[in-house]
Amino acid sequence: MLNFDFYNPTRILFGQGRIADLDKVVPSAARVLILYGGGSVKSNGVLDEVRAALGVRDVQEFAGIEPNPSFETLMQAVELVRRDKCDFLLAVGGGSVIDGTKFVAAAVNFDGDPWAILEKRGSNITSALPFGSVLTLPATGSEMNSGGVVTRKSLQVKAPFMSRLVFPQFSILDPSKTFTLPVRQVGNGVVDAFVHVMEQYLTYPANAPVQDRFAEGILTTLIEEGPKALAAPHDYDVRANIMWCATLALNGLIGAGVPQDWATHMIGHELTALYGLDHAQTLAIVLPSMLRIRKESKRAKLLQYAARVWDLRDGDDDARIDAAIAKTQAFFEQMGVKTRLSGYSLGSEHIDTVLKQLESHRMVTLGERRDVTLEVSRQVLELSL
Repeated sequence: MLNFDFYNPTRILFGQGRIADLDKVVPSAARVLILYGGGSVKSNGVLDEVRAALGVRDVQEFAGIEPNPSFETLMQAVELVRRDKCDFLLAVGGGSVIDGTKFVAAAVNFDGDPWAILEKRGSNITSALPFGSVLTLPATGSEMNSGGVVTRKSLQVKAPFMSRLVFPQFSILDPSKTFTLPVRQVGNGVVDAFVHVMEQYLTYPANAPVQDRFAEGILTTLIEEGPKALAAPHDYDVRANIMWCATLALNGLIGAGVPQDWATHMIGHELTALYGLDHAQTLAIVLPSMLRIRKESKRAKLLQYAARVWDLRDGDDDARIDAAIAKTQAFFEQMGVKTRLSGYSLGSEHIDTVLKQLESHRMVTLGERRDVTLEVSRQVLELSL
């Protein structure tokens, strides 16, 4: 196991009815700005529940944060915070809303153009407003980590950032608030969490059996519970298990002390920035081909994955690896997420544009061994057609 520090100060309030606890965890004198996306938190009653829990506090709202939060929209929220002197932010929604809130928290008092936060990937963040979250869409794990991703539409750039200063102070996770999610978002959420685990787990052996077993437990739980969520959308226990899986998938625990990949994510970010695909859709496209192209460098962990996650223990090694990758791809399809570029009306004519974007963003040596060159990325995309 590699040397590591593990730090996570986010308090999790998990269970039905926990929105009422906002009164205990938000300072009584806070000037609160609630940030959210579309109208779903209004129509399903979550926003009313949040406002009721906040009681007599000074509360304002900012709506319209996109599924891929845009720099342009978030800067409007920054100006609102500055103008009205809000001193506590509350994200109500999924990972995109929480990511956007992290950026707003860091940008409000940033010295200079806040775009520099994204250019430097958060390394230049020196302060951030305190904030919490009420999670309504389990997927990204943003409710319990210190990272986010923001898109600048004018530049077609999707940029990640990270800082210990943007951990949520708390996150409320009520599985019953996910009952009304559209099927597409349920499938996306499960795929997103699954690939988060794979990026930290499926690299090369690092003498980290505890992290491996945690990761394998999350993967097998998602495989078992994901289809149940589609079949029985109001099953609280199923939704609770999926919600907790998504949080644990990217809160730093399974990635502590082990090599990490993230090549699939970097290619996926370009597909989203260029063509507007959902984040999980890009992961479902890229990951199976990424595993096939890099089968030799990932052989040891692919065999472990085949045996422990898919119970493929007998027969030829190559056949077991191929079967495990095929089962992974079939699982994504079972969750309603297409796994080919052609499924989203993209073809070979789009590949060069993606590669140019990767090159312009210096994403030319990706992966846990830094061996995912532009040529390897090309092979992955061509295999994904």
